[in-house]
Amino acid sequence: MFSACGSGPLLTSRGWGSAQTQGISMIKAVIFDIDNTLYSYDKAHEQAFPKLTGYAEAELGIPEAEFMEAYSREYAAVRKQLGETAAIHNRLIRIQRVLEKRGLPLTPHVLRMTDLYWYSLIDAMEPSPHAGETIRALKASGIRLGIGTDMTARVQFEKLERLGVLEYFDFVVSSEEAGMDKPAQELFALCAKKAGCRPEECLFVGDSLKRDVRGALDAGMSAAWYCPAEEASSGEEKDRNMWVIRDLSEIPELIRRKMSAGGETGCEGDK
Repeated sequence: MFSACGSGPLLTSRGWGSAQTQGISMIKAVIFDIDNTLYSYDKAHEQAFPKLTGYAEAELGIPEAEFMEAYSREYAAVRKQLGETAAIHNRLIRIQRVLEKRGLPLTPHVLRMTDLYWYSLIDAMEPSPHAGETIRALKASGIRLGIGTDMTARVQFEKLERLGVLEYFDFVVSSEEAGMDKPAQELFALCAKKAGCRPEECLFVGDSLKRDVRGALDAGMSAAWYCPAEEASSGEEKDRNMWVIRDLSEIPELIRRKMSAGGETGCEGDK
């Protein structure tokens, strides 16, 4: 059985206090995406992928451009075959299929190439600004913390461990466990279940408008769209439970604003 929300001080419109004394609605759980939210996947991938193409050329004689084309082709084929599931993120399957199509030996290369990519990416990761401080502050306040992420579980646990934040999270939901990638409602429903909260008591934080934000809103949660380096489209439909943030350190104040506004819109475009 998953632990229920409600123990310890919680963030209310008057600061940190108890549900009984404040008597108002509150956010009891904050759920984070990982990739391009807690760190920049794009920047880490830019450093890791050349290690993979370099191995393919040096050890297997596959030119860089040819390997990249074959790798992308197999990703598209796996995605078409399996749909939006965690398996489509499995780099081992892509590499395996590239080598099989070329009649190349699978051993020892498939495992070596998979490990080379992931450990190079993990070594290259840098936490998003104020990620650690924000997570620690929320944890200290008594709010339950969770992860809601696409991908296979083990790799995501490795990332959280390397980022130094795994110990602060009460639960992790991967699309491997939920059975479908975001924005499938199964993943968000499992997040709320593990949090022990009603969906409206959960705030989901992520970088993807379609997968993280719209998925969370459809599930009845509030959502913070993390856009550190780009302007959100002014044409995007706003929701009273949606915010745009440029820095993760904005989250505690965002929650306070939501409480004091009684759930009224917090979108940047409505300021």
